[in-house]
Amino acid sequence: MTDGETGRVFRLAYVPGVTPAKWVNIWTERMPGVPITLVEVSAAEVVGLLRDGGADAGFVRLPVDRDGLSVIPLYVETTVVVVPKDHAVAAADEVTVDDLTDDEVLHPLDDTIEWTVRPGLPAFTRPATTEAAVELVASGAGLLLVPQSLARLHHRRDLTYRPVLDTPQSQVALAWPTAATTDLVEDFIGIVRGRTANSSRGRTPDSPAEKPAQQAKKPAQQQAKKPAQRQAQKPAQRQAQKSTQNGSGRRAAPARRRGKGHRPR
Repeated sequence: MTDGETGRVFRLAYVPGVTPAKWVNIWTERMPGVPITLVEVSAAEVVGLLRDGGADAGFVRLPVDRDGLSVIPLYVETTVVVVPKDHAVAAADEVTVDDLTDDEVLHPLDDTIEWTVRPGLPAFTRPATTEAAVELVASGAGLLLVPQSLARLHHRRDLTYRPVLDTPQSQVALAWPTAATTDLVEDFIGIVRGRTANSSRGRTPDSPAEKPAQQAKKPAQQQAKKPAQRQAQKPAQRQAQKSTQNGSGRRAAPARRRGKGHRPR
């Protein structure tokens, strides 16, 4: 952290369903001089907030308009269907799109899943938000397909959800204005990517200046090994000489005769 960053606040936006707590906790430990402020914003508004300078970085749901933004995809969520607990789907561990053919499926205006063909039958209305759509599911007005984290966020005791196979999935990413890639943003990127506190931003642990020094150590280490190797060899050589001079010379004699081509009779 530079002197110019002292006293600053890092503003982190996040969309519903994303839980930034683990990254916030690491930030608090590593950057005690820079408080972090969380800004919850809808998926439809988060990009505008970032472009207007309302946050330094934010967790978004892809796809988004990337013009002027840097984006790092993080993880993909399972798509689930939210149903009343007494619905037939609740009896299965997972379902397919074909299982929903005869059901009305709600399509909220804030839906972030990219559908080529939406499952089921169109519902009688398009609710403004996912939260409102969940209320309609509870009233029996239809089913709802959402990322699993949103199903958990809007959990109700009278509803349940099941994974849906062969459907598009929602991807969560970290985004920030490219022109405002500050040191604090780089620090947060490092946290999200799992870098340790001692690793540098985006650089390998060994800088170019360190490599020649490491290479220079090798000859010295090799030179240091040679005297030790010679010292280790001397006792073995002396022992071999003693065996030849004072030991049983009969063992060496056959080897000398074979070397001269002597044939046994």
